[in-house]
Amino acid sequence: MNIFIIGATGFVGGALAEHLRRQGHHVTGLARTRAAGTALEARGIAHVPGDLNARLRETIEAAQRADSVIYAAQPEPFEETKAVDGLVQALAGSGKDLVFLSGTGVFLQRTGGAWSPDRFTEFDSFEVEPLAAARKAAEDTVLSAASYGIRAMVIRPGLIWGPGDHGHVPMTYQSVAVAGAACYVGEGLNTYGHVHIDDVVRLFSLALAEGAPGGLYHAVAGEVPNRWIAQCVADDMSCPTRSVTEEEAAGIWGPFGALVMGASSRCSAPRSHDELGWSPRHTDMLSMIGEPRLRKLASPQ
Repeated sequence: MNIFIIGATGFVGGALAEHLRRQGHHVTGLARTRAAGTALEARGIAHVPGDLNARLRETIEAAQRADSVIYAAQPEPFEETKAVDGLVQALAGSGKDLVFLSGTGVFLQRTGGAWSPDRFTEFDSFEVEPLAAARKAAEDTVLSAASYGIRAMVIRPGLIWGPGDHGHVPMTYQSVAVAGAACYVGEGLNTYGHVHIDDVVRLFSLALAEGAPGGLYHAVAGEVPNRWIAQCVADDMSCPTRSVTEEEAAGIWGPFGALVMGASSRCSAPRSHDELGWSPRHTDMLSMIGEPRLRKLASPQ
């Protein structure tokens, strides 16, 4: 297939581009800069100059030329709303694939480090996290596009980890550099469902091959309380652990990072399992502990 990836220079989009190229598909990625285009071409991935703002028209025209479109970008909310609306209008009646990458942050719960008993499947309703309201609206737009002649689907993974990630484990190592301890918020019992990047790209492949129009598919392999992560990092770096307040957390990770590190977002993926036969192959996020790239984050800059 001719697959166009919006977000091909990012963490997930880049992994998707490589995976689909190795499967024999012709992959084209959106490149906002000349350097990004050169980097894609060096990996055997064609590029289209464009963006989701001033050059949105070029982006939509590239989507119309493709057999399948994957949206894996992380722009500002107003850009995403405009881009998704434009893609749906342009692809209506084409029967083409439109697969949208979201995330379980749409039902993130601000627990301040406390455990939450709530776990959501693809079929459950939930209270939308206010900061993710635009993302949830984009999900809804994509899912409704199935009634307009588009094979539209949403992939909603948990915290994605693997080589080059910037999730909870790297952030805990970063806290060592700032605070001299492996930090967690409050009790540190909050959990965020996680999944390896390789398992996420496999789910995308399965959705392209077998997914149902209007399908919403979760991806999750397990969950680890942040306090456990901090203890493992502390053992690796021979430093103490430390509980921090939400205010202190903002000083370590910034306001948004503090929000994420103090939140719970738990999910399961019955539809991915039952309809697509997907199951994770990587289940131990703590297997990253001790990686040189992570230890380097613990050194004061």
